[in-house]
Amino acid sequence: MSGKPKDDWRQKLKDGRIQTPFNHYSLLADGIAEDLASGFECPPGRAWMSLKVWAPSEEAAVDMVQAIGNKIGFELDGKIMLYETEPDEPPAERPFAYSIDFTPYNE
Repeated sequence: MSGKPKDDWRQKLKDGRIQTPFNHYSLLADGIAEDLASGFECPPGRAWMSLKVWAPSEEAAVDMVQAIGNKIGFELDGKIMLYETEPDEPPAERPFAYSIDFTPYNE
């Protein structure tokens, strides 16, 4: 077995062998978990939604978190924090989100 990792997309991305028009962001969005779509869990009430996205710009990343929140039953009504971060998933041909999670909190 060779020492080379099977999936070296990170290195290819860093050295330019993989090109993408997208940037990678991690976002936190404050809001209210309602009746969430199948596959998502959070008690109803105040929560932070976290997710990672490949998007063409910061503005597009914020639009994505708002659209995803609306689609899955999370009403964003507070602060949205955005950070440019290292990816855990390789880029694709289109923008996408992954690692969507919720952290409930009391006011």
